[in-house]
Amino acid sequence: MRSSPHRLRTVRALLGALFTALATLAALVAAGAPAQADTTICEQYGSTVIQGRYVVQNNRWGTSATQCVTATDTGFRVAQADGSVPTNGAPKSYPSVFNGCHYTNCSPGTKLPAQLSTISSAPSSISYGFVSNAVFNASYDIWLDPTPRTDGVNRTEIMIWFNRVGPIQPIGAPTGTATVGGRTWEVWTGSNGSNDVISFVAPSAIGSWSFDVMDFVDQTVARGMAQTNWYLTSVQAGFEPWQNGAGLSVNSFSSAVNIGGTDPGDPGDPAAACEVSYGANVWQGGFTADVTVRNTGSTAVDGWQLGFTLPTGQRIANAWNATVSGSSGAVTVSPAAHNARIAAGGTQTFGFQATYSGAFAEPAGFTLNGTACTVA
Repeated sequence: MRSSPHRLRTVRALLGALFTALATLAALVAAGAPAQADTTICEQYGSTVIQGRYVVQNNRWGTSATQCVTATDTGFRVAQADGSVPTNGAPKSYPSVFNGCHYTNCSPGTKLPAQLSTISSAPSSISYGFVSNAVFNASYDIWLDPTPRTDGVNRTEIMIWFNRVGPIQPIGAPTGTATVGGRTWEVWTGSNGSNDVISFVAPSAIGSWSFDVMDFVDQTVARGMAQTNWYLTSVQAGFEPWQNGAGLSVNSFSSAVNIGGTDPGDPGDPAAACEVSYGANVWQGGFTADVTVRNTGSTAVDGWQLGFTLPTGQRIANAWNATVSGSSGAVTVSPAAHNARIAAGGTQTFGFQATYSGAFAEPAGFTLNGTACTVA
């Protein structure tokens, strides 16, 4: 029986719709899973999980005024921050994102608590967004304890102040300066009555950085405020606001803990040596990047992580041969199962596709497991 024109048009329309659906599905697969919907938290100690690996917490404890944070797919922003407290006392809260355990709340898949002597590196990356109408610091909170506790207050708190606005200062008193991670810091030490605190204060604001948390841990051990048989329990990044704070944001955050090797404080440990080649294919509004990481050292690197900061306006859509934590600002790249080892003198490669606005630029530098690499 001959098909009618109407039936043929119907079949063509159905086929066209099917092809459109398949193309849309392919585009979604190529771009990776869609970003999670933003989640706003106003409960005093409310929290949620992002990227399946980090916890975002509201963590309001110094005021009864309303504070809300909105968790995004790569970090969080302070949506509301009412009230104020005196600047010569404690802040009103610590909205933050963390890897590890905080008052029994542990991030999914975390390797923490971990004994310091077993940690070969703990690379982390951060990209902050600041505001001018608030009194605050932007800081990491790194917790150490003689036991692998997942609850309560730890013995020693390491703070890294990336920025401070207003008449505020760390706990204790200044005790000099230190060079950590290639930067110079003011060092303050003291106690808040519950735990010892060592603070590393940047002389000027740092908007984004990739570094190794263990560099600061080593300084803390060297100053007698921790021991190598103690435990790292959490790595947190966020803000301590005294007045206002709405609009402050962690645009991206990553934290990893690599287990294995010798005591990270051993001065005989060889430093990682690396070289990165970055090749970009650029078109209007987008580009792909092919990245080669070369191990120029004499020993193999296992479980590598490459940290770098994307120039403003760039955002990663998808990647291959690797997993990317963070899509803009500071990002951390972790290997797939098949390329987790870089032999001495060997290389591993990965790539990604991204969008950009404004003028295209390449990242200024790279770190391999927290150590700066040369750029080929």
